Amino acid sequence: MHKEFISGDLPVLALRGLVVFPEQTLHFDIGRVKSALALEEAMHHNQQLLLVPQKSIVDDDPGFGGLYPVGTVVHVKQILKSQDNNIRVLVTGICRARITNILQSDPYMSATVARAEDVTTAENLHTRALRREAKGAYGAYMELAERPAQTVQLRMIASEDTGFVADTIAQNSGIDYPDKAKLLCQFNPVKRLENTLRLLQQEMQMLQLENEIQEKTRAYLDQEQRDYYLREQMKVIREELGEGDEAEEFEEYTRSILALHLAKDTEEKLLKDVARLKKQHFGSAEASVLRNYLDTVLELPWHKTTKERVQVDAARKILEKDHYGLEKVKERILETIAVRQVAPEMPPQILCLVGPPGVGKTSIAYSIAHCLNRKLARISLGGVRDEADIRGHRKTYVGAMPGRIISGIIQAGSMNPVLLLDEIDKMGADHRGDPAAALLEVLDGEQNKAYRDHFLEVPVDLRNVMFITTANTLDTIPRPLLDRMEIIQLSSYTDEEKLMIAKNHLIPKQRSKHGLSRSQLRFADDGIREIITCYTKESGVRNLERSITEICRKTAMQITSSQENVRNVVRGSNVESLLGVRKYLPDRIPAKDQVGLVTGLAWTSVGGETLSVEVNVMDGTGKLELTGNLGDVMKESAHAALSYIRANAGKLGISADFYKTKDIHVHFPEGAVPKDGPSAGIAVCSAMVSALTGVSVRSDVAMTGEISIRGRVLPIGGLKEKTMAAHRQGIRTVIIPKDNERDLQEIDQTVRSALNFVTAETIETVLETALNRKATLTPAMLPELPGDAKNKAHKPGIRQ
Repeated sequence: MHKEFISGDLPVLALRGLVVFPEQTLHFDIGRVKSALALEEAMHHNQQLLLVPQKSIVDDDPGFGGLYPVGTVVHVKQILKSQDNNIRVLVTGICRARITNILQSDPYMSATVARAEDVTTAENLHTRALRREAKGAYGAYMELAERPAQTVQLRMIASEDTGFVADTIAQNSGIDYPDKAKLLCQFNPVKRLENTLRLLQQEMQMLQLENEIQEKTRAYLDQEQRDYYLREQMKVIREELGEGDEAEEFEEYTRSILALHLAKDTEEKLLKDVARLKKQHFGSAEASVLRNYLDTVLELPWHKTTKERVQVDAARKILEKDHYGLEKVKERILETIAVRQVAPEMPPQILCLVGPPGVGKTSIAYSIAHCLNRKLARISLGGVRDEADIRGHRKTYVGAMPGRIISGIIQAGSMNPVLLLDEIDKMGADHRGDPAAALLEVLDGEQNKAYRDHFLEVPVDLRNVMFITTANTLDTIPRPLLDRMEIIQLSSYTDEEKLMIAKNHLIPKQRSKHGLSRSQLRFADDGIREIITCYTKESGVRNLERSITEICRKTAMQITSSQENVRNVVRGSNVESLLGVRKYLPDRIPAKDQVGLVTGLAWTSVGGETLSVEVNVMDGTGKLELTGNLGDVMKESAHAALSYIRANAGKLGISADFYKTKDIHVHFPEGAVPKDGPSAGIAVCSAMVSALTGVSVRSDVAMTGEISIRGRVLPIGGLKEKTMAAHRQGIRTVIIPKDNERDLQEIDQTVRSALNFVTAETIETVLETALNRKATLTPAMLPELPGDAKNKAHKPGIRQ
C-alpha cells in the first residue's frame, strides 16, 4: 500500500530538529496547534501526511518558504496523548516527495504532493565496496556509541539497496540535523551514501574524542576527588579546545589593577591576592572567594566622577519647579551650593532633613542630586540592626559582601555621588553591634578620607561623597551621630500649601498617569479644601494624593462605562459622592460665649488643631479632677495654674477658701486621644478663673502658652501649625506668649492678615483679653456639652 503512493493532496507537518527517511519507523512529539490539526486531518484521510523539515528550528510558525524542498510521505501507525496536552506519534516513512501546489497555510498546511524517485544507478564494484565500507563503519559507530542493534539496522546490514543503507544510517546516527535534511534532498543513492559515510566518520571522530576526554578525566580522579568530577571534566574539555589556560585570567586581573594607579599599599595588596589566586586549585572554595573579592574591588569606580554643576540660579529654578513652599529649606540648600561654588575643594556638608512623613524629604534629596549633576544612590536604614550592614562582612565568610556604603558607590557608578541615608532615626542595635556607631566614621569628614570596609580591606576616600540623611524625629538618633550632621527642619504643610501643591503638582501628575484631560476632570478650590480637611489628617500630602488618585480612577470608570462625554468638576458639595462619608469632621468653636469653656491650640504630628478645655466647679472638699487621657506634663500644667489662682484669689475676685469648699473638674474632650505638653497652661488657667468667677470666655479667642506658678506666660513651639488651625476654625483673636512674637515672621501671610495676635507676658493680659469681665452672666453662658459628636478614634496623639 505504501509503495503505491504517487501523488495527491496531503496535510503538511513541519518538523523541527528531526528528519524522517523513507522505510524508517520512529516516534516524535507534537505540541504546536497547527501540527495537531494537520495530524487530525491525516487520520481522516488514509492516515498519510507529508513531514518536511523546517530550515530554522527557532521559527515557531514556519510557512512553506521556511521548509526544505523535499519531505517524506509517512503512514501514521499510532497516536498517544499525554497529560501535558502533547501528542506522541509513531510513523513509518513511505517515500520522498515534493510539494507541487500549495493548497492552504491555515489552520494547518496542506498541499498537492508528488512522489520523488531516486536516480537509477548502475550496480558495480564501486557501489558494493561503498556499501560494505558504510556497513562496517556503522558497526564501528555502534560500538563507540554503545548502542544495541535494532531490527531495522539488521535489515540494513543484509540489504543490497544502496539508498536504503544510506537512509538507515542517516536516520539512526548522530549526524547533525541540517546534514540529515540535505541527505533527504539527495536523490542519487550512491552520492547519498558517500555523503552519509563521510558524515558518519566525522561523528565517529567526535565520539573518539569524547571518549579520550573521559579517559583523561578519569585519570585525574581518585577517592577524594569524586566531588570535583564535573569541574575536572570541564577543565579537560577546555584543554582539548585550547581554552584551559588560566594565565590569561590572571594577567587580566594584573592589568586591571595596574591600570587603576591606586595607592602603593593598596596596589601591592591586590597583586598579592592575585598571586595567591594563581596557587589555588581551580574549583577550590578559596579561589572562589578571591575571584569574588577581586571582581568587587575592580567594580568600584575608583577614578570616575561626574562633572559637578554648582550654579545657584539653575539650582533655584530646579527647586522651585520640583517643590512648592519650603522656602527656608530651599534657601539653606542654595547656601550649601553657593559654598561649593565659592570653595570647590571644601568637602560637602552632611545634611539631615528632619520632618514628619510625606513632606518631601526624599524628593528634596533627589532634587539636590539633580541640581549638582551628581548620581544618587538611596540606602534605606530603616530596621538595620547589624553593624556589618554598614561596614560589610569579612570576605572569608560564606556569602560575604561589602557594606551598604560601598555598595551604594558601586550602584551610583562614581566616586562623588549623593548618598541618601533614608530613615536614619529607625536604626536599631543588638548583639551584632550598633550600626549608628559604624556611621560615625562614615559621616566624619576628618576620618572618612581612608574609610575601610571589612570586605574590601583597602582604604576608600569618601570625602567627595555628599551624604544626605532623612529622619522623622531626632529623639532616637545618638548624640555623637547627630553632632556630625547639619539639621534642616521641614515642618508640616499648611492647608494653603497643600492646596497649591495639589493644584500645581499632584492633580496634573495623576491626570497624566490616568490618561485624563483637563476637560474631563477639574478640581475646584473648595473641593480640594474639602478633601484636605475632611478626608486627610497628615503633615504631608501622601493621603491627599491617594484621594486624588481615587477620584481619577472613578472618572476613568465613568468614561469607560458611559457613551457620553464625561466632564467631572470636583467641588466641595460632591466630594462625598466620590470619596464616601467624611472620615474627619472639622473642629467647631462654641457658637456663643460660655463660662468655663476655652479654646486652646494644639500641635500634632499631622498639623495644628483647636482643643477645647472644659472646667466645672462644684461644691466639695477641694479636689482637682483631671480627665481626657492627659500626660504628666499636662497634669503638672493644671496644678501650676491652680497654684497661681490660689495665690492670687483676691486679685481675681475669687473666694480665698475656694480650694477647701469647691471641687474643680478639668476635662479635655476626645478622651481616646492621648494629650501631653505644657502649652495648654494658660487655657486651663483661663477656664478655671472663668468657672470660679462665673465670667464667660469669648468664643472667638484661642490661646496657647505655658504658665508658671507666678503667672508668667512662657514660650511654646509649633506656632505656625497652631495658628493655621485657628484660622481654619474661624478664630479672630489668638493669644501667644511674648517670647513667640519673633515666630510670627514664619507664619503664612494669609493667616497673619486674618488673625489678631495678642502677645502676653503674664496671665493678667490673657484674662483681660479672653474674659468678658464687663458682661452680665446669663443662663445661656453656663457650660454645656458640645453639640457635635466627633469621630476621631484614629486621630494622632496631641502634644500641646
